[in-house]
Amino acid sequence: MPRPSARTVIASTLSVGLLSASACTVTGLDKAIKGVPEAVSPAATTSPPRTPAAAPTLTEAQARAALIGADDLGEPWVPTEGGATWRDAMLKASAESADCGRLLDALYTEELFGPDARTRASVGLDDEWDEAQLRYQVVAHRTEDIDRTLAWLGGLPDKCGEFTATAGGGTMAVEVSEAKMPEVGDARQGLRVVLSAVSESDGAPTLTLHVAAVRVGDDAIAVTNGGLGDVPADATAAAVELGARRLTEVRKRGRERV
Repeated sequence: MPRPSARTVIASTLSVGLLSASACTVTGLDKAIKGVPEAVSPAATTSPPRTPAAAPTLTEAQARAALIGADDLGEPWVPTEGGATWRDAMLKASAESADCGRLLDALYTEELFGPDARTRASVGLDDEWDEAQLRYQVVAHRTEDIDRTLAWLGGLPDKCGEFTATAGGGTMAVEVSEAKMPEVGDARQGLRVVLSAVSESDGAPTLTLHVAAVRVGDDAIAVTNGGLGDVPADATAAAVELGARRLTEVRKRGRERV
């Protein structure tokens, strides 16, 4: 039975989302930064500077509304039934290089933006056909820290293009390459990570992971899609494309100041 394209499944949803986004009105902040009066009265010059407002943040409900689900990707994706067995067997690993070890730790703990970032909402999905597993997160962090993580990820194909990792007493050959990303959000980075068990056996497992990170304003999304079999890139791209646009729409509809 041929696999339906995840991009096809979400095409109509994206069209509706783009129309909704284009209809948004200009916010009060946009109006406030367009300029200053041509003349300033003497009294105004002695006024104390305005205290910057607290940084706005998504509510928990808004973060959940920005998630994607199994219905968005279509068949064969379903809500997850639990962590995949390869997570402990192959991702709980170490490497001599600090950057390469940091990548493995981030993939295992699902903290792509580091332990200081706050996961506001997350969802796990399973591919019933190929037994892949996708993890999607909406993350809150400082903009400069998000961009610093994206820059770090972008440098990994050069720093960790090929390296050796150790897991459970076994050895793995790891390859890291850049992955093409949809042009969404304000900044983005994608990776393809392949971990191959080094063994004389022909049946030694190979784990393929698609990794994607996107900054949308001062929020971010993180996507990992991995499995021991076929890991369709179109599902990863669809999750990133739809998820980034959904987060953009949620941010435009309303924010809570804290």
